[in-house]
Amino acid sequence: MRLTEDLPPVPPAPADRRTLTEEVLVVLALSVLASAVYAILDLLSAPLRGVVVAVGDQSARFSYQIVGFVFGLAPVFLVLHLVRRDGEGPGAIGLQTQGIGHDVVRGLWLFLIVAAGGIATYLGSVALGVNRFVVPVPPLGHWWTVPALVLNAAQAGLLEEIIVLGYLITRLQQLSWSPMAAVLAAAVLRGSYHLYQGWGGFAGNLLMGLLFGVLFLRWRRTWPFVVAHFLLDLGAGVGFLLFRHHLPGFS
Repeated sequence: MRLTEDLPPVPPAPADRRTLTEEVLVVLALSVLASAVYAILDLLSAPLRGVVVAVGDQSARFSYQIVGFVFGLAPVFLVLHLVRRDGEGPGAIGLQTQGIGHDVVRGLWLFLIVAAGGIATYLGSVALGVNRFVVPVPPLGHWWTVPALVLNAAQAGLLEEIIVLGYLITRLQQLSWSPMAAVLAAAVLRGSYHLYQGWGGFAGNLLMGLLFGVLFLRWRRTWPFVVAHFLLDLGAGVGFLLFRHHLPGFS
C-alpha cells in the first residue's frame, strides 16, 4: 500500500495559485531563504576539501550585494502582497502606475529642496558634535562600488517610502488616526531609525518625514518620494566619492 493513500486530505486553498505562490516566496524571503542563499554563496566562494577557489573574488563579493538588495526588499514584497490580497491594490498606498512621469518630476523637485536643507543640517550637526560622520557608500576600491551604491540607494528609497510613508500612513488613517497624527508617527519612526547617526540625523529625517507626509496626504502618491529618496542617497554617495579627499580623515 502506498503511503499517499493513508494521508489526510490537504486543506482547501484560501486563495488562487499565484497568490499562494507569492505568499510562500515572501514568507521564505523574510525567514530562511536568505540564509540558504548566503550559505550557497559561502560554499561557492571558499575552499572545500582541497579545492581552491579565489576567496574574495570581486564578482563573488558583488553577488553578496545583489542578494542583500533582493532580500532587503522582502518587506516591500510583503506589503504589495497584502494590499493585493485584500483587494485594495498597490494604488491604495500610492503606487499607481498612471502618471508616473509626473511623479518623477515631483521627485526631482523634492530632491533639490531636501538636498539643500539636508546638507546644511548634516554639516552643521557634525561641526557641533551632535552627529557622527557617516560614510554613505559601500566599501571603496572595487569595480562594484558604484553599482552597489545605486542598489543601496534604490533599496532605501523603496523600503522606507513604501512602508513608512505610503503603507504606514494609510493604515494608521484606516485605524481612525487623524491625518496629522499619522504623519507625525511616521516621521518620528523615520527619525528614530536614523539615530545611529546622532541627533542631527534624527532631526533632519524627522523634518523630511513631516514634509513627505504632508505632501503624501495631498498627492496620495508614493513614487515621487521614492524617486527623491533614491536621488538623495545616490547624491550623498557620489558627493562623498568625488570630494572625500577634502573631508577630515580622508585626505
